[in-house]
Amino acid sequence: MRSLLAFAWLNVQLAWRNLWRNYRRTLIMLAAIVLGAWSMIFMASLARGMVTQMVRDGLRALPGHVQIHHPEYREDPTVVNSMPPLSSELRSSLESESVVAWTSRVRVPAVITSERDTRGVTLVGIDPERERLLSFVADDLAEGRFLEGSDDKGLIVGRKLLERLETDLGKRVVVMSQDPENDVAERGFRIVGVFDSDLAVFEEGFVFAGEAIVQQMLRIGEQASEIAIIGDDYRDAERLAADVAVAAGGELQVEPWMELDPMLQTMMGLLDAFILVFVVIIFMALSFGLVNTLVMAVFERTREIGLMLALGVAPRSIVAQVIVECVLLLLVGLAVGNLLAWLTVSALSDGIDISMVAEGMADYGVGSVITPRLGLRDLAIANLTVLILGFLASLSPALRASRLEPVKALSES
Repeated sequence: MRSLLAFAWLNVQLAWRNLWRNYRRTLIMLAAIVLGAWSMIFMASLARGMVTQMVRDGLRALPGHVQIHHPEYREDPTVVNSMPPLSSELRSSLESESVVAWTSRVRVPAVITSERDTRGVTLVGIDPERERLLSFVADDLAEGRFLEGSDDKGLIVGRKLLERLETDLGKRVVVMSQDPENDVAERGFRIVGVFDSDLAVFEEGFVFAGEAIVQQMLRIGEQASEIAIIGDDYRDAERLAADVAVAAGGELQVEPWMELDPMLQTMMGLLDAFILVFVVIIFMALSFGLVNTLVMAVFERTREIGLMLALGVAPRSIVAQVIVECVLLLLVGLAVGNLLAWLTVSALSDGIDISMVAEGMADYGVGSVITPRLGLRDLAIANLTVLILGFLASLSPALRASRLEPVKALSES
């Protein structure tokens, strides 16, 4: 073992010395590796931040981690497909330690009318105290006040909807929907709060009122359209949904957010593949320079390698020396590239403003500010992939060096 360690250390020393024989070429190659490593890791952190924000914003935009509905509500989200009041067993399940917060809502299609315009919206009746723990509404309130109770007669609207209706805070509007008998249900509301959102679709499409007021308006008693639940970890939503489904029985539909918004789940699944493909593409561009550097180093040391072979040095030692040179070059470049990427991500901890293209990005659930997120898993994927591909790239010049004929190599000038 000791002799093996001594042999390895000798190869490292020789490889390090050989790298700096032509320091200009080594520095150029190092700069390329550093730039490649920085771009790989930074782009991976940017993609991770974008998807994480999509999931965060998506879950704050009312779904929660798990939702409970009437079995037909998802296909026909009308007041007819409301749920009855909670059973004691289901309420006990919602109060368990695995549930961080939950709330019931009345959520129906509606039409809102001001003195100047009419728009189609989704009317959401909420319990304000419970809703604070689950969704964006209270956090994103920009003007006015939040609802003070389930029986609050005020209305919360988005800023863009306010502009479309050409009305203002404090003005009255009329909201119309249908009751279970398909009769028109309408009520006048005073706008008491205005919220901003990174996603324009929420500012234009949702209005919020007290749950009890909406139930009274629709004449549905204590029925609700959905129950939203938040657990300890959004990645563990399927287990939470399974536990709640047992308490809910077969009469209600219990679904994790992955089924409620499959696009978010697909984006998360595609992210790891994107990072791996991006790393491979970047390294393929770097590999030409890396192989060229190693081949030129072998050419410059043809006589030296020939002498080593003539003195009885095993070809595998020559192979090991060239591979160690490549690995050392990659390790130094990756170390500096990782450091620069970490510094860049830290400097952008407040996020990158993409407001110039945010309107288009909002269609995909991405807000106007993206915060890069540097994950250890992404770092490991990028660095290990580069080292493995670098090792494979070094095999060709290493085998070329080991197959030199000593006599022919010594005769070259």
